[in-house]
Amino acid sequence: MPLPPTMRVWNTASGKAEFILFQGITEDPEIAAPDVLKLTTIRSHDQYNTTIYGLDDRYRGVFGRRDVLFANEEDLTARMLAHGDIVDVETALPSGNCLRLTGLTAVAYDIARGSVAAYYPEANALVPLIYHDQLSGTPSYKSVPVRISRSLRTADQVAPAGSQEQLS
Repeated sequence: MPLPPTMRVWNTASGKAEFILFQGITEDPEIAAPDVLKLTTIRSHDQYNTTIYGLDDRYRGVFGRRDVLFANEEDLTARMLAHGDIVDVETALPSGNCLRLTGLTAVAYDIARGSVAAYYPEANALVPLIYHDQLSGTPSYKSVPVRISRSLRTADQVAPAGSQEQLS
């Protein structure tokens, strides 16, 4: 679409993109373990809100499926994982309440270190209703602390859209 930012045109005094940094924001300081990543939920190209019109995501080069976890290649390597491995994602909440999404395929992707992304509504199973912004009440769909690990299941044992379970 012919929007100024897509053409690298910034309607600012400097002619460049400008960002404002807010002081004092520290998200989840009690969850600073080195193995914890931040999950964000995302939409695919063929999706409007929670309505999925197709299984292709031309934005990210994923076709015919949605059971994937996008991760920085260095984060995968640090966990002895690689592009194409079957992984499980588990929440790392301070409450100890643990939610898990199993059987996702790891996709090495150009995403910030320390971050992972998965499609919603499939990944909504990892966002507890009690985990939300204190001021707005908005669920934390863009910042869920998680750990990823190699799945005990193989590719032929994985259901096409992954499976969900709640751990006690």
